[in-house]
Amino acid sequence: MSQPHILYIDDDAGLRRLATRALARRGYRVTGADGGAEGLALAGAERFDLVAVDHYMPGMDGLATLEALRALPDAPPIVYVTGTDEGRVAVAALKAGAADYVVKTVGEDFFDLLAASFESVLDRTRLTRAKAMVEADLRASNARLEALLGEVNHRVANSLQLVAAMVGLQAGALPDGAARAALEDTQRRILAIAQVHRRLYASKDVEHVDMQEYLQALVGELSETCLAKVTIVAEPVQLTSDRAVSLGVIVTELVTNACKYAYPDGSGEVRVHLAGDGDAHFRLAVEDDGCGMAADAAPKGTGLGRKLIRVMAQALQSEIEYDPDHAGVRATLRAALD
Repeated sequence: MSQPHILYIDDDAGLRRLATRALARRGYRVTGADGGAEGLALAGAERFDLVAVDHYMPGMDGLATLEALRALPDAPPIVYVTGTDEGRVAVAALKAGAADYVVKTVGEDFFDLLAASFESVLDRTRLTRAKAMVEADLRASNARLEALLGEVNHRVANSLQLVAAMVGLQAGALPDGAARAALEDTQRRILAIAQVHRRLYASKDVEHVDMQEYLQALVGELSETCLAKVTIVAEPVQLTSDRAVSLGVIVTELVTNACKYAYPDGSGEVRVHLAGDGDAHFRLAVEDDGCGMAADAAPKGTGLGRKLIRVMAQALQSEIEYDPDHAGVRATLRAALD
């Protein structure tokens, strides 16, 4: 390792010479400066590993020199040297940005203390710079990973959109109404999942989905094929992507079922409500004022939708509850945000 280069600022020429020789014996290369103005000029023109500044100097004293040195670009660490043992001087220097201070005494003990302070400050500086480099590398790595994850979400969303389009084409070509309806349900489920990845790609946060925006877009798509009026009131709840997928499938199934079965004449309203529920939880409610559903009623369709709702609720460590006192159907779910 090369010798650390020290700038020693002191108006006492004799002490500068002593310091240069004593510190050289202790492994340091020292450049002396006669006062604050000269020291500041040297520090601005040359790179030093550390600067030692004496307190008592005419004209530009130690504290003024310290302040000016700290204002330099990429300022080196500074050890403050004073001939007084008054605590207020040391406190003032440390508050002004000095890395350490040493009380000036007579004899070799002073230079031992000074060298020990230099070693400690230089070690801390190396650790701080190493930590900053590691953090910068981590930030760059995270940025690359986020960009990669964003691209993955973009491609997944596009692929799911393509699959949904293919399913839709297949459904339109089927003469059998039941089979066509089953494929249309599958298409809606695929699009619900694709919406999550589209949101992740468009957002700066590649890990969480704003459920307010997501459900508004999802419900908007569902309402296009629903004869009933579908409304939504949602708070900006943040969920991880896997939990957003589970909730999106649940909303898709509940809204689709309400659109199919709640209003035989097609007129009515389906309401979706999502809100935070304290203690890091959220609550979802999907309700209608239609013909209702008996607790022991058999599924009107294939029953796959009901199974999917149960499985997705289990993925959220929760379950769907139906309000028996509601005139139509009111399904609610309470689950943790994480």
